[in-house]
Amino acid sequence: MQHDDQDIQYTKVQLSTWKKIIGIIFKSKKHLVLLIIFSGILATLDVIIPLFNRYAIDTFFVGGDYSTWPYYVAANLGLALAFGLVVWGFIYQAGIIEADVSYELRRQAFENLQRLSYSYFDKTPQGWVMARMTSDTRKLSLIISWGMVDFVWAGLQMVLILIVLYLTFVKLALIMTIVLPIMLLIAYFFTKIILKQHRFARKFNSQLTAQYSEGFLGAKTTKSLSIEDSNYDEFSLTANNLKRASIKAVISSALFSSILLIIAYLAVTTTMVQGTVYVLGSVISLGTLQMFLFYTVNFFEPVMAISRTLSDLQNAQASAERIVGLIETKPELFDKEEVIAKYGDLFNDQKDEWEDLKGDVEFKDVSFYYKDNEYILEHFNLKVKAGQSVALVGHTGSGKTTLVNLLSRFYEPKEGEILIDGKDYRTRSIHWLHARLGYVLQTPHLFSTTVMENIRYGRLDATDDEVIYAAKMVGVDDFVKNLEKGYETYVGEGGNLLSVGQKQLISFARAVLADPRILILDEATSSIDSESEAIIQDATEKLLADRTSFIVAHRLSTIVESDLIVMLDMGKIIEMGTHEELLNLRGAYFELYKNQFFKEKSKELEEQI
Repeated sequence: MQHDDQDIQYTKVQLSTWKKIIGIIFKSKKHLVLLIIFSGILATLDVIIPLFNRYAIDTFFVGGDYSTWPYYVAANLGLALAFGLVVWGFIYQAGIIEADVSYELRRQAFENLQRLSYSYFDKTPQGWVMARMTSDTRKLSLIISWGMVDFVWAGLQMVLILIVLYLTFVKLALIMTIVLPIMLLIAYFFTKIILKQHRFARKFNSQLTAQYSEGFLGAKTTKSLSIEDSNYDEFSLTANNLKRASIKAVISSALFSSILLIIAYLAVTTTMVQGTVYVLGSVISLGTLQMFLFYTVNFFEPVMAISRTLSDLQNAQASAERIVGLIETKPELFDKEEVIAKYGDLFNDQKDEWEDLKGDVEFKDVSFYYKDNEYILEHFNLKVKAGQSVALVGHTGSGKTTLVNLLSRFYEPKEGEILIDGKDYRTRSIHWLHARLGYVLQTPHLFSTTVMENIRYGRLDATDDEVIYAAKMVGVDDFVKNLEKGYETYVGEGGNLLSVGQKQLISFARAVLADPRILILDEATSSIDSESEAIIQDATEKLLADRTSFIVAHRLSTIVESDLIVMLDMGKIIEMGTHEELLNLRGAYFELYKNQFFKEKSKELEEQI
């Protein structure tokens, strides 16, 4: 809820925030100019109508001269046609601008998300990013497009009305001139109040949405703990807070409109009384008085439109801050200019300059921390030859995942170097490394598409035959044959139509297809059952062949064949060797292996009983 609390602190529009937004708007210069033109024409037509009515009253009804009646009818038909065309024009242009701005905001934000470092996604909630990409961009694009229509139309209409009134009769025009600043002052005052109340309502709405989400996602936990009453009471409290804040905002809005109407009709009454005196004294005509009354009544609407637009801009300030902040967030890890010049970047790579990767890896005096001076690794050294399989074992917090994250360049050492094929990996591009790196996660992510396409993400230009070959290599083909549509079967959202073991095999097939020179298996068998483990183990052996591999091990039985086992504790190597060598030492690895072995055997006996 931190972000929602921050929203309440914004009280005015900050121009610095809107510079980026304005730059995006001006990418649609043609549509922007046409929108302003159509809005201006609409304001002009709105001002012309009372002039037509004035002419009709003075000429036809008071003067009794109907000689120009056909021309008057024709002019009104032309005015109606012009209204239709102009309304169509500004709706069309505003719609295009809304779509363009929304597209450009989302495109720039998503492009920047691709560039951001792994640490950004560690620190930033997924829901926060989703809200920026959806509700914030939608709100901004709506306010920009339709707010511009209202602002141009209302501002120009107010100016034109005042010009016509002063050119017609100054004394009556002064009444509206006196009333205008009063209306604007009241609009400013109420806008601040209503905005504050709407922000409180939005804060409680966000809390309510979060409680809805927790209610669905945590339904099983709620039932098992029997806390339905507590959840309901908490939800009711937030819902009541939302109701009260919303009612306050509605009451303030109604009061604002009522006060403006009262002032407007006081101005109308004053104009009517004073104008009647001038009509009776033959100073102005009856048509002129009717025109003044019409303008006075309708002056209320553009004032409301401008105050509403300003309120929307204030209301959108937080959205603008967040979406621009996302677009302009800089990655914590980036390549130097000379590296980009040679190797290219994520979207403009220069693969002709990319060297092959052999697979020698060395951690050379590496120190690293996530929080200042809370070292996870300190002066860490490890040398791995190309083609070796290295298992990293140790208790939680020993530094296993940190090591593979550093190797993957999701983070970089605070001190020391990581050498790949004898060169500091920062002298080559991040994209070069990631394109030659395979990473199989503990919980693999599948995309909401077919089995075929999910495997093809390992190498997007792979043919169907290459995909199927990779699938057969690791045993995917064995279960795919039994699926209704084979490789064209949709796996569901996140792969929820498949078992954990099946999803893991697909991730292995991706790695085979990518053919990485360095492979990382991050506890790839910790979430699967014993039956699936045998299949995964067979796939692992095929996958590790002739590659440098780092295995973060959960089940020690899966790493007995590793060339090198590194036992870690608090970021330091306490034992290192093959499985047999470490067992013979009868040290920390021996104790860990023995305890796990007895636990697994006990579990097998319990299952048999």
